[in-house]
Amino acid sequence: MGVVSTVADENYSSRMFRHLDFLLQELSLKLDQFDLFAVAAGPGSFTGLRVGLTAAKGWAEVYKKPVAGVSGLAAIAAQSSSAPSIIVPVLDARRGQVYFGVYRRQNEVLALEGEECVMSPEEFFEAIRARVGSAEFAIVSPTPEIIRGPLSRLETAAPFSASTKIEQVSSALAPWIGLLGYRRAQRGELSDALTLDANYVRRTDAEVQWKRLPGS
Repeated sequence: MGVVSTVADENYSSRMFRHLDFLLQELSLKLDQFDLFAVAAGPGSFTGLRVGLTAAKGWAEVYKKPVAGVSGLAAIAAQSSSAPSIIVPVLDARRGQVYFGVYRRQNEVLALEGEECVMSPEEFFEAIRARVGSAEFAIVSPTPEIIRGPLSRLETAAPFSASTKIEQVSSALAPWIGLLGYRRAQRGELSDALTLDANYVRRTDAEVQWKRLPGS
């Protein structure tokens, strides 16, 4: 297995293919040797998701191979070593908001309950209280600091308290997206270049501005 993980000011679209070429050379592999492509399908930045999905669609079409779109939140949840079967992965959505979902873990399968959402941290806690009730659950995030502050200010009320633990996991999601994509392939849950789509969760700025226009 090979992984390239970087943090840089350079646009993702500019460095992605250069890093891919480097990785393929290191592993002595070519794209036509892959049996399956797995790609992050959201939530996340619109540009980053479009670039990744477009590349995966192109490879799937050219090499006639299936592709698995995997949620980034599922890739966070898959890393959890906590005991509860209910996993709540949280991802920084910027703009003072977080992406999250509620997943139930059964053996190696993660099943999403309801929809993935984007909210402020305070709204997130209210939503989780309503969705999981008194059931035991684990909060998992690569950036737990985004909700620790609001959690510390939260009044002690089930199912939260100031001592509620947040499990920190890796922000390098690619290996987990690959693993979950492989497991989906084993279950026959695959897409092709036409059916693969993104789950942005949050509307684009253009959509938000359009909704604010008079008469819209």
